[in-house]
Amino acid sequence: MTTDESRFEVLREEVEAFVRGPGEQYAAQIEQTRAVPDRLFGDLRDRGYLRLAAPAEYGGLGLPFVRYLELLELFSMSHASLRMIVHVCNGVWRSMDQFATDEQRKKFVLPQVAGDARVAFTLTEPTAGTGADMRCSVVREGDTYLLSGEKHLITFGVSCDWWLTFARLHGTAGKDGTVALMVDRQAPGVTVEPMPDTMGVRGTDHARLVFDRTPVPVAHRLGEEGQGLEVALGGFLTPSRIAVAMTCVGLARRAQELAVAHARVRRTFGKPLAARQAVAFALAENAADLEAARQLTLFAAGRWESGDPRAGALSSMAKLTAVDMLTRVTDKALQVHGGIGYWESSPIERVYRDARAQRFEEGTNEIQKTVIARDVLGDVR
Repeated sequence: MTTDESRFEVLREEVEAFVRGPGEQYAAQIEQTRAVPDRLFGDLRDRGYLRLAAPAEYGGLGLPFVRYLELLELFSMSHASLRMIVHVCNGVWRSMDQFATDEQRKKFVLPQVAGDARVAFTLTEPTAGTGADMRCSVVREGDTYLLSGEKHLITFGVSCDWWLTFARLHGTAGKDGTVALMVDRQAPGVTVEPMPDTMGVRGTDHARLVFDRTPVPVAHRLGEEGQGLEVALGGFLTPSRIAVAMTCVGLARRAQELAVAHARVRRTFGKPLAARQAVAFALAENAADLEAARQLTLFAAGRWESGDPRAGALSSMAKLTAVDMLTRVTDKALQVHGGIGYWESSPIERVYRDARAQRFEEGTNEIQKTVIARDVLGDVR
């Protein structure tokens, strides 16, 4: 796909104006109420921000992934819950679409792209590790799967219309027994519990789900039996890890912006903080750190778009690098603010809290290192 540069520049300016204007008003409301207002979702949908990356024939704007990431960097400078809505809605359609039949595309993909249906990516379990270690299982009875097990930390798992859920055929092990299922939010046999408030990313609902022989039509399975992890990893997790890396860049950019502004106006002993070498050097290190992470992320995105088989490893490299960068940048940015930065009245306080969540969104640093090591070493068993 190609991009009309003049139109893209207009869109970029629109997004930045939204982030710095209405986005900040939404942020204040979310922090006060600890909830995302319904009108935010509607506002983002009406502006077309929830279908930026989807193909034009699906009703999306058809932006190439790399260009979409440039906008995601801007959204990530806003409240983390606002960014989360944009991120999930612009990514989860890929998981469904890659293995969807024409009928499934009409039923699940197109409504999600249009913003008429909300889909929650439902992989993480409280009693298992990651990927093929899932314990949720299904037993097939005729044209129905009966789903049992637990999921937790499911973003938008309370307020969604569908759970894109990953499980395994009962009695199987490894990736070959995995399935991807579209589970109706109103299906019987599901207990939905909102999880407690989080340190950061306030307002985004997260759910704990317990399935007890929940019926799911076989017609709601994406792909074949044994392809569940392919749906999860290739369609969503690889580009999503790259997107989370760019989220780190945007959040770090906001932290750096706040630190630079504070350093210019805060005076001690007759001089602005910016005139002090220790502060200037810290901000210089931040700038270099930030740009290095941005370029690695864009490189990984380009490799994924081109179908590079190493895209999975590169996505983990980008996320690992960007997360570590974000930790350093936000720590220095808070330090530049001194004690006043620790108070909720200071914008850097929220940025600092939100940054910590990126260390485990789409896999911890340790998971990323495992993926990278496998690429470097191969199978050493």
